[in-house]
Amino acid sequence: MNKLNKDNVIGISALLVHAANIDEIYSNHEKDLIKDFINSYLKNDDANEVLKKAEEIENNSNQLLNYTNIIKENSIEIKKDIIEHLWKVIISDNTVDQYESNLMRRICGLIYFPDKECAEIKLKLINSK
Repeated sequence: MNKLNKDNVIGISALLVHAANIDEIYSNHEKDLIKDFINSYLKNDDANEVLKKAEEIENNSNQLLNYTNIIKENSIEIKKDIIEHLWKVIISDNTVDQYESNLMRRICGLIYFPDKECAEIKLKLINSK
């Protein structure tokens, strides 16, 4: 699995924040899930600080492409991991609305991630709750 550098993790975390905000409820549970993602790539960094930077980026940008370009250049393992974290955030409130589903379809299209595999990850996570 190739590693993501700090800037990449901040950018992808901003995408996770965006996914969390789509239903206009940004819960502490969602923040914790995003911090789990941050900690899985940046062991020695302060996850709260990284999350704060990611939130600032997300607040100032409506360009999903900025974040997806980072992901697109990575291995399938990293893409899979990111898709899994996105779904964890989205399904953390036990509902998936059309905007969240649409976001995931768009992201998968932009990073060349197979829809079928995306759906399998979603099902696996829903079934493991």
